Amino acid sequence: MDRSTKTPQPPYYAVIFTSERTDGDKGYSKMSEKMLELAFQQPGFLGVESARDIELGITVSYWDSLDAIRSWKENSPHQIAQEKGKEVWYKNYKVKICKVEREYSFKME
Repeated sequence: MDRSTKTPQPPYYAVIFTSERTDGDKGYSKMSEKMLELAFQQPGFLGVESARDIELGITVSYWDSLDAIRSWKENSPHQIAQEKGKEVWYKNYKVKICKVEREYSFKME
């Protein structure tokens, strides 16, 4: 099964969010679902891929432009979630914004 996000032909943008969570859920799962639903409604949003182990979480969201990324960062409900993340959910996080210039893949049949 192909679990990757369907993205257009490059170029497009990737926002790489790596994080280390605090202990316990403290409402994180519910807010995460809410933010994902909201992201899918944002102009320029192309999709998301995410993985987490015991220590590290990595979420990569894909966008068609830097303006779309900026609008998402400035979205009011997203800003509330960002603040709650700093106060409650994350020990640390890092955000990297990259331009995807080229893409290729392999799929075993």
